[in-house]
Amino acid sequence: MNKFFLKKTAIYFGIILFIFLTDRISKLYILSILEDLGSVDIKINSYINLILVWNSGIGFGLFSFDQSEMYNLMTILIIIINLLIVYLIIKSKDKSAYFFLIILGGSLGNLFDRIYYSVVPDFIDISYKGYHWFVFNVADIFISLGIICLIFAELLDYKKVK
Repeated sequence: MNKFFLKKTAIYFGIILFIFLTDRISKLYILSILEDLGSVDIKINSYINLILVWNSGIGFGLFSFDQSEMYNLMTILIIIINLLIVYLIIKSKDKSAYFFLIILGGSLGNLFDRIYYSVVPDFIDISYKGYHWFVFNVADIFISLGIICLIFAELLDYKKVK
């Protein structure tokens, strides 16, 4: 095997592992608070609260289902999308591979929870003057960040081509 390929693979694996572990550690911390106190309701400041919500949907609680068939179907779809992202990482020859890695790391964090807990623990609550955003977790942050970076990269590349 080529040294460059091995180095690139190690870097890619390291990025995914860092994101996955960051997400896992944050969730385990919140779950330890739940175990100790019986609930999670911590005010960080006037904009950010930590409150535990069990999410059976996808990112930000969208498409939540009570039926196990729909939940299992959604989980299978997420696995297929993750495999597609792996394919895109392999095929990418530029910086977009890193953005796909960020998305994959976050997605694997949430996929782990879907399989292990059958739900995803979300706990970051952002509010402003009584208006609350969706409750989310660290994996959702990485997924969103990766998608935003991909969009900007595509817009910048489009502008260069034009």
